[in-house]
Amino acid sequence: MSRFRLGRFTSSPPGGFGELLPLAMPLIVSTASHALMQFADRLMLARHDLVDIQASLPAGILAFTMTSFFFATTGMVNTFVAQYHGAGDARGAARVTAQGIFLSALFWPGMLLLIPAGHVILQWSGHAPEVLAAERAYFEPLMLGSLALPLGSAISGYYTGRGQTGLNMAAMVAGNVVNVALDYAWIFGRWGFPEWGIRGAAWATVIAGFVPPVFLMIHYLSPSMRRTAGTVAEFRWDWPLLRRLLRFGIPAGLHYLLDVAGFTLFVLILGRMGDSALAASNIAFSINHLSFMPLVGLGIAASILVGQYQGKGESAAAERSAWTAMKAGWWYMGAMAFLFIAFPRPLFHLFLAGHPPESVAEILAYARPMMAMCALWGFLDAVNVIFAGALKGAGDTAFVMRWSIVMCWGFWLVGEWVLIVLLGAGVLAAWVWLTLYVILLGLGFLWRVRSGRWKSIQVIERPIPPLPLASSSDARLIVE
Repeated sequence: MSRFRLGRFTSSPPGGFGELLPLAMPLIVSTASHALMQFADRLMLARHDLVDIQASLPAGILAFTMTSFFFATTGMVNTFVAQYHGAGDARGAARVTAQGIFLSALFWPGMLLLIPAGHVILQWSGHAPEVLAAERAYFEPLMLGSLALPLGSAISGYYTGRGQTGLNMAAMVAGNVVNVALDYAWIFGRWGFPEWGIRGAAWATVIAGFVPPVFLMIHYLSPSMRRTAGTVAEFRWDWPLLRRLLRFGIPAGLHYLLDVAGFTLFVLILGRMGDSALAASNIAFSINHLSFMPLVGLGIAASILVGQYQGKGESAAAERSAWTAMKAGWWYMGAMAFLFIAFPRPLFHLFLAGHPPESVAEILAYARPMMAMCALWGFLDAVNVIFAGALKGAGDTAFVMRWSIVMCWGFWLVGEWVLIVLLGAGVLAAWVWLTLYVILLGLGFLWRVRSGRWKSIQVIERPIPPLPLASSSDARLIVE
């Protein structure tokens, strides 16, 4: 028998596949299209010059790292909106979105001030001079256009938190199409444009990055949204709400920053192991990233459903939503693992057309072991992404931050430093240690979800009836 849950009809139990899949599919399309855009970006750069593919991943990850704290912090708008939506408070959802937009504007000057530090880090990496020059050409434009990331994270969080993932998908796909078209024109010098190479790829990413937030802002400020959701009336400072957003958002931002920074440091260290090892690792990471991004869509869907059910005070349905998303993630990663194990060399060949045979042979020697490890860690990576998303939807951002810091900086990177720098181990040994880290990280998130401690966390304000014999002035708001 059908029932109405969270704004939609479904014949499945609360938190089941009937709710998850309609919500998750547009998110999966959005994240997959974004991954496909980056895949096409790197594929075109690899065909333009092998130096470009060596430079694009380290420089791109560095820019992503330096902006990750800011857009992950404003991304907590998604959790707040989901819980307000579950509680039936449309005005609260609009008001917290405004705080995220204001934070984006405040964050942009801070991101620009990080550009000199990025140059120092790239110089420290010790890459070949031609690779370093290409890295700088890619890094600078990405940082100059960094406002798009926190702004897009805040405004898209409003729509995903409300479950309007289709509109968010349309905005993301539009931006990705623009990026691929500009990549083709500006990397290779097509349609009357000069050949800008890797710098053209960076500017294409910047311009396309503003398409989704502009698209969504136009809809957000439309007359219909003003009437039904109060988006303009609630577009104002709310210091208590801003502080609460920062209270939960800063741990989420620090988690994302330190997680991505650890991976960035790993990639930069790999650059010291030779051109073939660096190129092979970058290709394998690019392929894995394409498969990984749909898991991000499932993680966002888990965060939305957990947040909405927590807002309604239905923790059992929230937990069921997390496990449903996890099952979907494991089925998906099973298919990807088969692809990685069965076709490692053909996948690598996509990036190697037109390059010297001796260079291709050296890179292909790494294809099978690297893709086998991608297949192995994929199942635990699904746990990391989906359960971390579910915990964030419940507001358990402090645990996600603490566990990620301990495992990334206390276990993984220390081990990589010992292996590579002190013991002189090769790139495959470094990958084996990375695989072990992913497995242990996932086991920690699995334990936290099963413990149920996240169920008692309160993100949004809830009025409490006055105690007996107390006056109504004693009523208070609990904010945790």
